[in-house]
Amino acid sequence: MARPSRTWDLTALLNAADPRSQRAERHLWLVRLLEWLRRGDDVEAAGTPKPLLRLKHLLNVLERHPEHRQRVGAVLLSVWQEGDVAGLFADVGFSSRRDLAGELGARLRLRWLPITADTDDLALLFHLLFQAGDAQWISEIDTDALLRIVTLVREAIEAPSPSARSIWRTPLLDALRSVASQVHASGLSSHLHHRMSEALLADRPFAQLPGALDRFIVCIEAGEDQRALTESTYLRALLDRCHAAADSVLDHLEDFGVSVNIVFEVDQLRERVRRLDALLNLALSADPARDITAQVAKLVDLTEERRSVRRLFARHYSLLARKVTERNAETGEHYITRDGSEFRAMLRKAAGGGVIIAGTTFVKFAVLALGLGAFWGGFMSGLNYALSFLVIHLLHFTVATKQPAMTAPAMAAKLADVTDAARLAEFVDEVTHLVRSQAAGIVGNLALVIPLVMGVQYLVLAVFGRPLVGPEQARYVMHSITLLGPTALYAAFTGVLLFASSLIAGWVENFFVYHQLDSALAWNPTILSRLGAERARRWSIWWRQNISGVAANLSLGMMLGLVPPMLSFFGPPIDVRHVTLSTGQFAAAVSALGWPVVQTPAFWWCVAGIAVTGVMNLTVSFGLAMRLAVRARGITQVDRRRIYGAIWMRLLRQPRSFVLPPKT
Repeated sequence: MARPSRTWDLTALLNAADPRSQRAERHLWLVRLLEWLRRGDDVEAAGTPKPLLRLKHLLNVLERHPEHRQRVGAVLLSVWQEGDVAGLFADVGFSSRRDLAGELGARLRLRWLPITADTDDLALLFHLLFQAGDAQWISEIDTDALLRIVTLVREAIEAPSPSARSIWRTPLLDALRSVASQVHASGLSSHLHHRMSEALLADRPFAQLPGALDRFIVCIEAGEDQRALTESTYLRALLDRCHAAADSVLDHLEDFGVSVNIVFEVDQLRERVRRLDALLNLALSADPARDITAQVAKLVDLTEERRSVRRLFARHYSLLARKVTERNAETGEHYITRDGSEFRAMLRKAAGGGVIIAGTTFVKFAVLALGLGAFWGGFMSGLNYALSFLVIHLLHFTVATKQPAMTAPAMAAKLADVTDAARLAEFVDEVTHLVRSQAAGIVGNLALVIPLVMGVQYLVLAVFGRPLVGPEQARYVMHSITLLGPTALYAAFTGVLLFASSLIAGWVENFFVYHQLDSALAWNPTILSRLGAERARRWSIWWRQNISGVAANLSLGMMLGLVPPMLSFFGPPIDVRHVTLSTGQFAAAVSALGWPVVQTPAFWWCVAGIAVTGVMNLTVSFGLAMRLAVRARGITQVDRRRIYGAIWMRLLRQPRSFVLPPKT
């Protein structure tokens, strides 16, 4: 937010203080006062912040000049009296919206749209007044300075002394009522209430909250401090119960799917419960000036935090990211082989995948032969890929490049404590299992896609006198997959799409679980009347077990076909390079050009291009998935040298374990 550029010296600043000026002018004067406190050439003394030193200097000057003292005190009092102090204590740090999208819009408006000084909304005015770091020096204001500020403001009050107490207590009690009403409403809202623990709701803490608060406020207003203390004890017990009930919503989401809007609303509810407890402390405080100053410092911090869009996403998408990666971890376990029988099973599954990809290769050439436009050509190619991947999934086959994005979350689960030798050994075991599984997947895919594609080419040539893929198409393939071109870049981009498909799969499964669609399939009256109870039950189980795989395969196929033409429309041309699909096309090209092509440099550059394609597909998709999984699990500082050293030692001592399964 832009600040006024004019530099004010203290004399000019004090002369400009006018309690009879318009509200906007008084607020602008306050903005300039805070700018003056931050600026200047004062040297910090014994760790005392510069604004605090200048504040004490200001108070000294005001004590020597009664006229300035009276006017400054009146300005400060007017801002407090005319502003919405209750809203300041009740609303700063909270959103008036119930969803994440609304809060995102509010934060963007705070960042990019100008804020008026002509407002009675002190929560909004705080965005003009304070900057990053102000909370620290405000919290360090000492007792003597606080008393001098309180005296400065109190002297401006024309009413008798009882009003001096009500000037801060009345808005504080209003803030208590406001926050309590919002906690009460959120706690009884159906979308949160039915996700809370029934045991924690047995004594109806949210329903009791307004009545308990009213009794507390009556005691405070009547001056019955001992009764107020007793009522506050019961009120705090209710707040603890409310907070625990809000926490139980997150436990429910862990088991039954995550909604970022509900995570956002639960977070707001928990923070409001904490705010209510803090306001209770203020209402009972024996030193209100000190405690109000500490609370204002916290509000300044929250004001700065609410300008940040990154913090909003980091907080409220972390649970969804973890849940998505955990669902991928469940799926990824199926792609990791740990013994000889699983290794051989992976070879068989990958071989089956190679058979399907061989057919996909020829359909791809048929789509190209149609000469469709960029979009429709991409759509038909994507549909070809999607249906092929879906058939592979339904037949329980596999495509090697789909494994890394799914297996990374399963591996990240082993990173809970890398300082523990046993946990580190488990992680290194997973690395060897993964590398070995990738080897089996790639070998199985290519072992059948190459001979099948070439066999079909030679068979069609023998029967019809010409192959399905002619020399012209073959030369185009050789030109496109050579390492001398942008193959490595396109392969890395394909790795990003592989990772994106795993995210889509995790999100769709979370959506399926969150909305209880498996239960709806089994118990919806319309579905039951059409399918029958037994068939509906089987249909429900099948979708629960396969929703992630179906989403991953369909999304990956359509992205491989559609994303390149769509991105090329807006920017430089880009394409995809998938190792198994590229190998099938390369085999067709070699069979069309004849065996002499093996002796040309172009052939070997294409071989190198396919090898690099495989490496980039695997490493990019795995790296992105691992990074997300590690961050979602809250692992911020992993001892990388320890991990890499352990993997290197395993490679030196047991190199065979990275390629072949253990003998026993």
